[in-house]
Amino acid sequence: MPRVSIGLPVYNGARYLRECLDSLVAQTYRDIEIVICDNASTDDTESICREFALSDARIRYYRNDSNVGAGRNYNMTFELSQGEFFKWAAHDDLCAPRFVEACVERLDRDPAVILAFPKMVDIDGNGREIGVRNISHIPRAVRGASASPQRRFRDLIRTDYTVEEIFGVIRADILRKSVLIRNYTDSDRTLLAQLGLFGRCVEVPETLFYHRMHEGMSTRTHAHWQERTAWFDPSKSGRPVLPLITQFREYVSLVFHAPISFYSKAWCYLWMLNWVRRRGPEIVDEIRYAQSVRTRAKREAGR
Repeated sequence: MPRVSIGLPVYNGARYLRECLDSLVAQTYRDIEIVICDNASTDDTESICREFALSDARIRYYRNDSNVGAGRNYNMTFELSQGEFFKWAAHDDLCAPRFVEACVERLDRDPAVILAFPKMVDIDGNGREIGVRNISHIPRAVRGASASPQRRFRDLIRTDYTVEEIFGVIRADILRKSVLIRNYTDSDRTLLAQLGLFGRCVEVPETLFYHRMHEGMSTRTHAHWQERTAWFDPSKSGRPVLPLITQFREYVSLVFHAPISFYSKAWCYLWMLNWVRRRGPEIVDEIRYAQSVRTRAKREAGR
């Protein structure tokens, strides 16, 4: 049984998939498996995956009969995995050879660490480095690393940072206790906040992750939160959705069930009040949007 599982969910990713797989099979940490879940791609994704699976026994390839949505496809890669540790990999990103090895070393060194991720740099569609995004005043290295669960929760529910930490190496036994990726926009942030309630999320001080920014990435092709929710779950396409309200309810539930003290939970709920204050205008907008969708649907039904 492999010690580390890498889950690779993909849909029509042929353009960058070969580069991604090359970077994964070249990991210096050899005790891995790569679980690919192809979400009914219509391009050359299937042929590329089967080629790699034939050449490397560590690769297992699964193909969905239909598009089950990004959220479900991500979760399937974990459900099919066997390792003690788990890492998601996006089909368009690249991992340096020491990515897995460095993260496993950090996890082995400290049982209180439940997620380890390396420093990252953005690359463009041609693989050229374009710098490091830093939109938060809280450094990535300390955001989830505090010994205090309420401080980790406070910092991880913020919206002024990108969530690439979710592509680090995670203890699989902890991930099994989590909500995984849900079927709404920004649910990867919800998962990261929950992981922070279980333990520390630390940065490995080596640049080993290359996050690709290109026109075909999901956050650009589905810029509106309504479109992104349909990307997570196709069954919600055209239906009124309330991702922020859903996320708030999940945060409340996650804190309630978290293995932390009553004192820490009280602080987490106080941080939630601040979260509501900051996101209040967005919540109002999504309620109004949902109401307009319902009103339009009633009018069309009455014709």
